[in-house]
Amino acid sequence: MLLYRIFAALSLLLLLPLSLCAEDYYKILGLDKSASERDIKKAYRTLSKKYHPDKNPGDETAQKRFVEIAEAYETLSVSSTRKIYDQYGHEGLKEHQQGGGPRAHDPFDLFSRFFGGGGHFGHAGGHRKGPDMEVRLDLPLRDFYTGKEVEFSIDKQQICETCEGSGSADGKVETCDKCGGRGVIIQKHMLAPGMFQQVQMHCDKCGGKGKTIKKPCSVCHGHRVVRKPVQVSATVEPGMDKGTRMVFENEADESPDWVAGDLIVILGEKEPELGANDEERTDGTFFRRKGKDLFWKEVLSLREAWMGEWSRNITHLDGHVVQLGRKRGQVVQPKSVETVKGEGMPIYHDGHTEEETDDDVGSLYVEYTVVLPDQMESGMEKDFHALWEKWRKKNGVDLGKDSGRPIPPPAQAKDEL
Repeated sequence: MLLYRIFAALSLLLLLPLSLCAEDYYKILGLDKSASERDIKKAYRTLSKKYHPDKNPGDETAQKRFVEIAEAYETLSVSSTRKIYDQYGHEGLKEHQQGGGPRAHDPFDLFSRFFGGGGHFGHAGGHRKGPDMEVRLDLPLRDFYTGKEVEFSIDKQQICETCEGSGSADGKVETCDKCGGRGVIIQKHMLAPGMFQQVQMHCDKCGGKGKTIKKPCSVCHGHRVVRKPVQVSATVEPGMDKGTRMVFENEADESPDWVAGDLIVILGEKEPELGANDEERTDGTFFRRKGKDLFWKEVLSLREAWMGEWSRNITHLDGHVVQLGRKRGQVVQPKSVETVKGEGMPIYHDGHTEEETDDDVGSLYVEYTVVLPDQMESGMEKDFHALWEKWRKKNGVDLGKDSGRPIPPPAQAKDEL
């Protein structure tokens, strides 16, 4: 594996002279000149993983791109070299390097500073992958409907930038003279005269690391890693469901001893609550979701349910209005459900959103609840009863027969004898 790394590094370094006349560094990273330090670091993390030779074996174009990305990042991530590049371009950088400025480093070493593992991915031979990290991200239903670019913060272990993961303030790391770099020592214990037991244990001088540091880093105190908050950006696509697992490759805890594992973000749905701004104060905030469909309860008065001639404007999750209503004389039965096609959730499948047509967008199901008056005035009750009796006789309504319940047989007269 060491020979492979040496060969790969030499072949990539041979491409460095060709990259001096390459395209603009900002363009390589997909940024403009106003990009912040955070933007530059984020672009490098994304692109270096995409074009890493371990992921693109035999692809010389990807290898060359990997070198260019590393060179662009090393230049733009340091304020002094970035200023020179912004003012004088590639020629100014070349003169700066010839005058004693820092030279380009091994692209694998730069990659290792971000992800550990000696600059290679965990699936490359001899480089183990660290543990994955799972975090839960709760979002309102509106974000699942419209989609959103979400930024949140997590605490994770990172390779110390001050000592570049060496743990040493001066960069010097020595092999432990007690264990010889093995990290373990063998001790003999006498069990009885002439009988000894050999016990393997961690070296107490180096703590089992096999290395010693005379001048520990002032930031990580020789631990080589620090724990601090990191901003993460995630794209929630329209139609994603709660429980969706978004995998960010090599973004878990970092260590010089392994390749960072994957950060897995599990999406959850927040309980609905009335927000402070107009965007959050919509009827759709209180929709309930089941798969691709949405559910809503609408309340009608007795007059509306019985006589019709009403309308409702329901504000959807993205602000558009869904109109409900009945013409005069159209009756709505209590607990009846109306299906409004094309007003449910967008459908998200295998990393893409289906084209939104009525056939592949969910439905909105509206359940009607009818509120009856608590009591009636005497005159109103008499008028209503007379009207009901007139309508019942005209239409031949018999609640006993029309209810669908079995009719009990007539009682038989008993013979007193």
